[in-house]
Amino acid sequence: MNPGGPVIPRPQATLPNGPGAAAVLSAGIGSFALSILAIVADKLPAIKSLLAFYKPTGPLSGVTTVAVLVWLAVWLILDRRWRARTVALGLVSAAALALLVLSLLLTFPPLADLL
Repeated sequence: MNPGGPVIPRPQATLPNGPGAAAVLSAGIGSFALSILAIVADKLPAIKSLLAFYKPTGPLSGVTTVAVLVWLAVWLILDRRWRARTVALGLVSAAALALLVLSLLLTFPPLADLL
């Protein structure tokens, strides 16, 4: 027994999971942007030449550069919005996983050629 009286447990402060969720969701969005940009650059000659930042690699240089910029921009925006919030991490993770799977399917040549 405690001589000072009963011990009352202090509630533990929980850290917001918003910044982590922002990183997870932005990765899914960035990968989806990569697959969409790759398909668009393959199908439209005007976009293909526009995304050829470095001639030896062709449009791949622009596709990856723009996809990385999309990923970073989305991460920055979501991090600022969710910085002090606790979000539904299960829902965010499911959305990110769905975008990653869709991205993988869209970069599979037989499926991409159907579009």
